Amino acid sequence: MPKMKTKKAGAKRFSLTGTGKVKYKKMNLRHILTKRSPKRKRQLRAAGILAEADARKVRKQMLPYG
Repeated sequence: MPKMKTKKAGAKRFSLTGTGKVKYKKMNLRHILTKRSPKRKRQLRAAGILAEADARKVRKQMLPYG
């Protein structure tokens, strides 16, 4: 059976932790930052962990060898 291709769009957006959780960068930190509070901007810098229901789909379809 041939190798499965990784979805490159998913590979650029998601990565896997050592325990298999799916990590992603949070949105809303690109422009128009003056209206956001410093607390909000600081919290957006931290990586997010995808919910397990969504993570299963990402691991199976987008990152088959991730």
